[in-house]
Amino acid sequence: MQKRGKTAVGVVLIALYSILLLLMVAAYIRCYVTIQFNPGFVPWTAEREALEQERNQRASNGADVEIRSWAPRDDEPDSPGLESFYSKDIFVCELDGFPKWCSDCRNWKPDRAHHSTEYDYCVYKMDHVCPWMGGIISETSFNFFIQFCFYCACFCIIIVSTNGYLTSLRLQEAKSIDARLIVALALGGLFGLFSITMTVTALRFAFQNITNVDMYKKNQIFRLAVRIPTDTPPNDRFNTITYPLERPGEGPRAPDAAHTSGMTQANGAASARASAMAARDQQARRTFAILQAEPGENPWHLGYLQNFKSVMGDSIIEWFLPIRHSPCSRHDSMVSDYKFGPLVEELKRRYGLEGSDPEKRAAAMTSN
Repeated sequence: MQKRGKTAVGVVLIALYSILLLLMVAAYIRCYVTIQFNPGFVPWTAEREALEQERNQRASNGADVEIRSWAPRDDEPDSPGLESFYSKDIFVCELDGFPKWCSDCRNWKPDRAHHSTEYDYCVYKMDHVCPWMGGIISETSFNFFIQFCFYCACFCIIIVSTNGYLTSLRLQEAKSIDARLIVALALGGLFGLFSITMTVTALRFAFQNITNVDMYKKNQIFRLAVRIPTDTPPNDRFNTITYPLERPGEGPRAPDAAHTSGMTQANGAASARASAMAARDQQARRTFAILQAEPGENPWHLGYLQNFKSVMGDSIIEWFLPIRHSPCSRHDSMVSDYKFGPLVEELKRRYGLEGSDPEKRAAAMTSN
């Protein structure tokens, strides 16, 4: 280009090439490392760990490792992991109000988790298994995957543009076309078309707050366990469930006034402690209404911009640089694992539960 007086154009193209190459490699490394060390797997329970050890032992003895008994749902009131669901205000549930159960992992399945047959784990907000990245794309790596696809598409556009420009100059000068330019154009166009398609698809998922798995279940029906005040009157329009669960034959613990009236002072003190414990247990009780959405409704749709930010981050720097994990992967909210959209309030209106927020009602009672 220097001979043709195109030095400035050459400098710009080389600078863009170098910057995009650096960003593309950085996004790839960040995504690859995350997949290898933080893939977004839901941890196994102790029972599942023991089964895996038994499976490995059978493999070492030459036995069939594919034999695995189906595990029914653990309906015990003190089932491990159950409290992590009903301690929140909203969670995805079955028709009876229990969280979803994974018989392969023998564990309660968190919201938006999907069981991967390739890795034999439930995965938080699983998208797909990517051979180019060497693992599974989930909530911990999806934003880095989008950045890599985007920079790869831009890099290929620069390659195609540069080689196309050089080919045009050679044709204008009536020179033969260099075969290397044609090969670069073909490869750049092929990988560019693929990466552009992947970028557009991934951005669509981010803006709609869905995953590749969700796309295969377009008409799936979500049932949400939504916390309501414990004194909410029964309603034929929806079922309810109260946690912690009671064992069959047990009822709420409460002090027996007729019995405690004649107790000694020591027994009276014990009764007072029992009464305090019963009151504490009553306060810990949480009642949930089981509300069903219409087929295809997405309860996590926050609006296109908020959907995008939940994946890519709140700042423009996070959108373009592979720095932090997605905000949706934090799970530190006491309301729900993932932020729910306006559909929850719409469901409350449909089922006649407007103003049934327990926290707001408690605050109103306190102020009065």
